[in-house]
Amino acid sequence: MTATLEPSAAHATADAAVTLSGVHKVFGHGAAAVSALDGLDLRVAPGEFVCLLGASGCGKSTLLNLVAGLDAPTSGTIALTTSRPAVMFQEAALMPWLTAARNVELPLRLAGLKRGPRRQKAGELLDLVRLGGAGHKRPHELSGGMRQRVALARALASTLGSAEEGTPGLLLMDEPFAALDAITRDVLQAELVRVWRETGNAILFVTHDVREAVRLGQRVVLLSSRPGRVVREWDTTRGDEATLIDDITSHLREVISGHAAA
Repeated sequence: MTATLEPSAAHATADAAVTLSGVHKVFGHGAAAVSALDGLDLRVAPGEFVCLLGASGCGKSTLLNLVAGLDAPTSGTIALTTSRPAVMFQEAALMPWLTAARNVELPLRLAGLKRGPRRQKAGELLDLVRLGGAGHKRPHELSGGMRQRVALARALASTLGSAEEGTPGLLLMDEPFAALDAITRDVLQAELVRVWRETGNAILFVTHDVREAVRLGQRVVLLSSRPGRVVREWDTTRGDEATLIDDITSHLREVISGHAAA
């Protein structure tokens, strides 16, 4: 038996790392306007790992951009307990002229941390993602999986200011492992769970892979086809994994079919 939740029912009374209330996002004007999100409500608790699923174009990446402050909602509110959500994309997007360590140092440098402390922090974060011996290498000298580990360490560096202020960190991850081969992806999924448990950051993770969502997330949230809104949620800490995967896949197919027919 699977454990499903009513939309926005989970953690309704808990403090939140981020809360989206009635969020609408419209691109363009007049007849050319496209509604990406329609009254979306979502709450992520401090330290919670939430995975977002939905058809292509349903607004998952738009949602992350809004939470990251890269764009503004047309209406509705987004409340954060951290002023520094960190974003990790499908591409590592490392600075090719900088070493791995210097890439990790970059957000610390921008935050005004002095050279000695930031080098120490960068070294600690590279150790955390098991790249302690690769700090001197440049991105072209690293495998795809190693580059994503560096990107993860850099994202974690971006959350350190919040941690020092006593507020929870928040990682926004937009299909970060999609371009990797299956073996590397499996390894990095396990590594991400380990790092998440060690850091206590909240994570909002976008994926198209139901198995990945169930494996990683404590909660899986399904968005409708465009315009996106939360239509169903699953608590992955209860119930059989195979049954969860089947149930989520069935509902995702319904959403995708509805999107294709629209």
